[in-house]
Amino acid sequence: MAGEFDHLPAWLRPVAELGRRVGPADFATALPPDGGGRPSAVLLLFGEGPEGPDLLLIERAHTLRSHAGQPAFPGGAIDADDSGPVAAALRETVEETGLDPSGVEVFGTLPALYLPPSGYVVTPVMAWWRSPSPVRVVDPREVASVHRVPLAALLDPKNRFRVRHPSGFVGPAFGVAGLIVWGFTAGVLDRLFALTGWERPWDRTRVVDLPARLVHLDRPVSDPAGPAADAAERVRGEATSEDTRGRDERRHGRMEGDDAAKPADQDPPWRGGMP
Repeated sequence: MAGEFDHLPAWLRPVAELGRRVGPADFATALPPDGGGRPSAVLLLFGEGPEGPDLLLIERAHTLRSHAGQPAFPGGAIDADDSGPVAAALRETVEETGLDPSGVEVFGTLPALYLPPSGYVVTPVMAWWRSPSPVRVVDPREVASVHRVPLAALLDPKNRFRVRHPSGFVGPAFGVAGLIVWGFTAGVLDRLFALTGWERPWDRTRVVDLPARLVHLDRPVSDPAGPAADAAERVRGEATSEDTRGRDERRHGRMEGDDAAKPADQDPPWRGGMP
């Protein structure tokens, strides 16, 4: 008897099965409040490229007002016009990377994850890039670069470590494609690799300080020492329409570094982030 996911590549089926068997507690230590939160969605888009199975990531523009320069899954807040997390994740990815959604097959979602610092409740949407299309930076004010990162690179133990933010936050990280993937994105990947059995042993005692240039970018605009302040003024000047400003605000909710604001004596909201 054919299985529900038999049409997917064999290597991807363990990811598809996760949606059936995991709950929020498998990924997060902080669960959404009864009153909900600010709903958003991100796209975990798996494909097969020249270097084998890969995953689509973006690098946020260095001039954004928050979480500037951070690698992330494409995605953002769920709009009133979106039918739900799947529609929002696909729409945002199209806006950010120029993806052709007709070549994408969504096969499931992971549990909604709550990020207390921002109040966002994020639904990771999982998809197979059945017919890959060219992707690029659509608006450099929002995205600095777009990457198809080989899973082999993400799983390579030599590319894995933990990163320490000056706030005291310590969590998983990946050094791939000339980027340091950390924060929410790295936390989701860390748990996904562990739960699928893909994870290879790596040195969890290897803790490195987040490079000063990334710490500087991570400062919000309200911090006068942050380089984003002047750039944000330029962005505000260029983004004259309510629609453009709204997209910018929604993408600030991507939560990629919200956990850096947590005191050192608190765990990050995903499992496996602290010693």
